[in-house]
Amino acid sequence: MKNVLWLIVGVGVGFVAAHQIAKTPQGKQFFDDVNGKAHDFGNAIVEGYKQREAELRAVVSD
Repeated sequence: MKNVLWLIVGVGVGFVAAHQIAKTPQGKQFFDDVNGKAHDFGNAIVEGYKQREAELRAVVSD
C-alpha cells in the first residue's frame, strides 16, 4: 500500500513539473516535438496495420 502511495505522489509531482515546464517557450517547443513524434509514430502504426490487413484480405479472397 505504501508503494502505491509513492507511485501516486510521483505521478502527481511529474504532472505538476511538466505543467510548469510547458509554460516556458523551450518547454512548449519540447512538448510540441514529443507530441508530433508520437503522432507520426501512431500514424505509422495505423498505416502498417491497414497495409497488412489489405495483404491478408487479398490472400483470403484468392
